[in-house]
Amino acid sequence: MSTSDLISALRAGGRKLLSASTVAPRQESESHLFQIEHYTQVKKMLANCELVESSTFTVGGHDWQIECYPNGCTKRPSGWISLFLRRTSSAKEGVAAATIKFSVLDQYGNPSRTKTSPQRRFSSGDDWGWPDFMTNEDLETEKLLKDDCLLVLCDLTVDLGLRTEDCMYTFVAVPEPAGEAPAPPFELEDELTKAIWEKQWADVEIKVGGETLAAHRWMLEARSPVFKEDLSLAFATGGKSTAELQIEDMDVQVVRTLIEFIYKNRLPEKKRLLETAAMAERLLVAADRYMVEKLKRICEEALCKHIGMSSVADTLALAERHGCPVLKEACMQFISSPGNLVAVVATDGFEQLKTGCPPALVDLMAKQIALVDLGRTI
Repeated sequence: MSTSDLISALRAGGRKLLSASTVAPRQESESHLFQIEHYTQVKKMLANCELVESSTFTVGGHDWQIECYPNGCTKRPSGWISLFLRRTSSAKEGVAAATIKFSVLDQYGNPSRTKTSPQRRFSSGDDWGWPDFMTNEDLETEKLLKDDCLLVLCDLTVDLGLRTEDCMYTFVAVPEPAGEAPAPPFELEDELTKAIWEKQWADVEIKVGGETLAAHRWMLEARSPVFKEDLSLAFATGGKSTAELQIEDMDVQVVRTLIEFIYKNRLPEKKRLLETAAMAERLLVAADRYMVEKLKRICEEALCKHIGMSSVADTLALAERHGCPVLKEACMQFISSPGNLVAVVATDGFEQLKTGCPPALVDLMAKQIALVDLGRTI
C-alpha cells in the first residue's frame, strides 16, 4: 500500500491528527567536471607519478578532489592515464562510504570511456581509482580531445546512512459534494475504465480553452509528478472538496487526450491522433511538460515517421528542446545523407538548424557539407 493510500485509510477511520516517522537509507549524489586545458602541453610537463588536481567539491558533507596522472601513477612507462578520487581533510570526521563513476567525455560531451567502482570506504586523506584508466594513444586515436582539452566527469554518490524523518498530517473535514457527478472528458469504452472513473467523485476541475474537464486527484498524481505538485498547491487551503487547475497554453483536444491517456495508459485507437505531425508534436510537448514518459515516447516514435526535407530542421530543434534522443537520432540519420543535407541547406533549412541546435551539431553538419563540396570538386 502506498503512503497516500495508507493516509487515506487512516483518515477514513476518523483520525483528525496523525504524526508519523519514516526511516530509510539516504544518499547524496553530485557530478563534478574536471577540464584539463592544453592537455598535450600538460602531459609533457609532468613525469610519471606527477599529477594535476581538480578544485575541491563537497558531496555528503565531505570534501573531494579528482586526481589525474597524465603519464600514469607508476614508474613503468606504460602510457596509461591514471584517475583517482581523494577524500581531502575536512571538518567532518568518520568514514565516508561512496560509489565512484569516472567518464572521459568526447568532443560532444558524451561519455566515451566509463568505469564504475563498487562502494568504497574513505577515511580522511584516502584515495581510490584506476591506475590504467585508458591510454594516451587511445585518447588521440579516438579524437577525444576538443581544442586539446581533456574532459573528465566524476559522478559521486555518498551514503548518508539511515535517516529518520518526521511528518505531521492534519485532516480537515470536507463536506460531501452535492448534485450530479461530473461527466468524464473521454469515452468510458470498457468496464475497467468505467470502474476506475467511478471509484470516487471527481475532485479536480481543469480549465482549458473555455471548457472544464473533470478528473481525479489520485489518478493524476499517480501518473504525473507535475500534476502532483500542482494539485498539492491547489489543495493546500483547507476545506476544499474540489481543486481547480488553469492551463493557458494548450488546446482542449490535447489536454483531453492527455487525461484519457493517464486513465487508460493508451491512446484512443479510433481517433488515430498521431497520423498528423502537428498533433503528435503538441501531444509530445504536453507529455514532456507533465512528465508522462510513456506518452512522450509514443509521440516521439510517431514523429520519426513524419521527418521530411521541409520539417527536419524544426523536428531536430523540437527533439533538442524536449530531450528526445530517438527523434534526434532519426533526424541526424536523415541529415547524414549527403543529398538530403545539401537539399536542406538549399531550402534555408540550415539557418533553422543553426538557430535550434547545439553548436557541436551545427559544426558536424558543416563538416559534412564541406566533404560533399570537396567530393564534387574532385
